[in-house]
Amino acid sequence: MKIISIDNQSNLPKYKQIIFSVEVAIAEKRLKRNDKLPSVNKLSLEFSISRDTVLLAFDELKKRGIVYSILGKGYYVKSVEFKYEQRFFLLFDELNIFKEDIYNSFLDTIKDKAQIDIFFHHFNINTFRKLVNESNGNYSKYIIMPTNLTGAAAIIKMLPKNDVYILDQTNAELSDYPSVHQNFVKDMYEALVVGKERLSRYHKLILIFPGFKEPLGMVEGFEKFCVDYSFENEILSGFENRFVQKGEVYIVPDDRHLVTVLEQAKLQELKIVADFGIISYNDTALKKVVENGITTISTDFKKMGALLANMVLDNRKEQIENQSSLIVRNSL
Repeated sequence: MKIISIDNQSNLPKYKQIIFSVEVAIAEKRLKRNDKLPSVNKLSLEFSISRDTVLLAFDELKKRGIVYSILGKGYYVKSVEFKYEQRFFLLFDELNIFKEDIYNSFLDTIKDKAQIDIFFHHFNINTFRKLVNESNGNYSKYIIMPTNLTGAAAIIKMLPKNDVYILDQTNAELSDYPSVHQNFVKDMYEALVVGKERLSRYHKLILIFPGFKEPLGMVEGFEKFCVDYSFENEILSGFENRFVQKGEVYIVPDDRHLVTVLEQAKLQELKIVADFGIISYNDTALKKVVENGITTISTDFKKMGALLANMVLDNRKEQIENQSSLIVRNSL
């Protein structure tokens, strides 16, 4: 019995008939793992269809993880388990409590509509390149956190443009791609404007910004606010071997530096709010109770995951800013 059959009277597009034929052949065990499919040229001649039609079908099967190709040899069965029609490639920078919220919200919204594979580049451009290259052509959609990696945009542009979505951080090089992202310049600036009255009780604002993985827009928003409202300010790459000074407010994107500042203040017997202030980045349940509450600048990560999942499922192409806000607590 033939592996591929096409009905010229059917309203189903021919490339979809090829896909269906392969799936049925696998289900009926007429095709097994690593079996070779009929060649593109053979199917094109046999059914009087274009090579592009056959390639479209094979590429779709490849995206779903059902077949794989070997250059110069042809297409082979990769998997006999194809419960899901779509496969999504998620490339995150790292796993932390915030990214976990995004991921779980994304999963909850997708439900059983697709298979989801998640990978992490850990802010390493070589790992980023390797994962993107190895995934290319094997997935229906690609959801990527490019962070501030130099060269990430050029690597992303190697993927099928219509299948790529950007998450959390975007930039001018990726402005043509649909995204759900934070506007770190705007978010930092507007949060400080909201807290301006409280900030005015102190004499200096200090941003602790290592610059390795933190979004560069934070610095731009911070500097713009300090210039517009005449705040004395300083940007530090770390807080080691430094004392907490009375009258300073520390804006801390990295939670390790948050702990360092609080520990140092305790050693100096300084009181939060009365002697110094703190604004942390990204809200957690713990920050609601530490030191009777830490003020934060934070976006809604669960909303971010749900927004992106719905955009991908609906095949919409939008650029959505996931809003952040200042959550005022007793540290300011």
